[in-house]
Amino acid sequence: MRPGAGVLRQQMKETMDERQKKNNTGLKMAILALAFLLIFAVSCTQGRYVISMEDFWRMLASRFAEMPQTWPESAETVLFSIRLPRVAAAAIIGAALSLAGVSYQGMFRNPMVSPDILGASTGAGFGAALSILLGMGYFVISAAAFAFGLAAVFLAYFISRLAKTEHTLAMILSGMMISSLFSAGTSFVKLVADTQDQLPAITYWLMGSLASIKMQDVGFVLIPVMIGTVPLLAMRWRMNLLTLGEDEAESMGINTRSYRAVVVFCATLLTAASVSVSGMIGWVGLVIPHFCRMIFGYDYRILVPSSLLFGASFLMTVDDISRITTTSEIPLGILTAFVGTPIFVYLLLGGGKRNADRS
Repeated sequence: MRPGAGVLRQQMKETMDERQKKNNTGLKMAILALAFLLIFAVSCTQGRYVISMEDFWRMLASRFAEMPQTWPESAETVLFSIRLPRVAAAAIIGAALSLAGVSYQGMFRNPMVSPDILGASTGAGFGAALSILLGMGYFVISAAAFAFGLAAVFLAYFISRLAKTEHTLAMILSGMMISSLFSAGTSFVKLVADTQDQLPAITYWLMGSLASIKMQDVGFVLIPVMIGTVPLLAMRWRMNLLTLGEDEAESMGINTRSYRAVVVFCATLLTAASVSVSGMIGWVGLVIPHFCRMIFGYDYRILVPSSLLFGASFLMTVDDISRITTTSEIPLGILTAFVGTPIFVYLLLGGGKRNADRS
């Protein structure tokens, strides 16, 4: 056999392996998308008032075409006024938090990073607590949470730009400082709040819930989530370069400072918008990217869209458990902690180090 034949055979084998890997990835993404659709449909039909799957699809179709009404009027009220807004909000928020988490983890080159690393969640929590203390309405509470979430991150980013130390480290330290500041502010608000009315409302909001979601809330959160999602999807292949480090990325012609600013801005929009309507729901942005890495690997071209679908499916499932299993709803922040804590322990004991080495 000629010497070149072995090289050619090796190249053909590598090409076939690459095609097989792409086919497997496509199949996994298709399964994940179908699972998302199935969970969405089941979530809309299940609850204390059960809606048949046939009535669910017919009611959805009736919004786009004329159809004879074969379902009870009460079922239509439950679906479009209560259940559909809640399920849609869970899908949007789960997808947004997961995307923010995977984006921050890639930018900071640290798989232990979560969406609240720069203070968006604590800032939003302070804004909501302050609004409740002042007796504001539901819309003002959401708007204040969104505004303070953005302000917290922009303040942390501004401080990091003025720091003399390395930029990434300065951002993390600034985020920790701002988070501590707003956490102290929230604690002070809880201290002076009325213990009969305001304090329980603040405490319940901080634990996270989708019980009071309306369709206007879905519209409120959808716009900033879309603004934050589209750029991250468009630049997901560049996130692979950001994980290499600033020197390597800049040697390939990537302006790391500009791209990091875009990632921070988009991920902040996603986090602040989500927290403003749902309260503080932890662990989603930390845990879901790790699930996706175990299934799809470390290529951000696949990791970003898979995190969107997986995060949406995950939070819809958790919300189903919250509203179905008990007579009084369990706050989502508690349920996500039950899932996230064991995985965090696994990462802390060795998994996180192995993932960091491969990032």
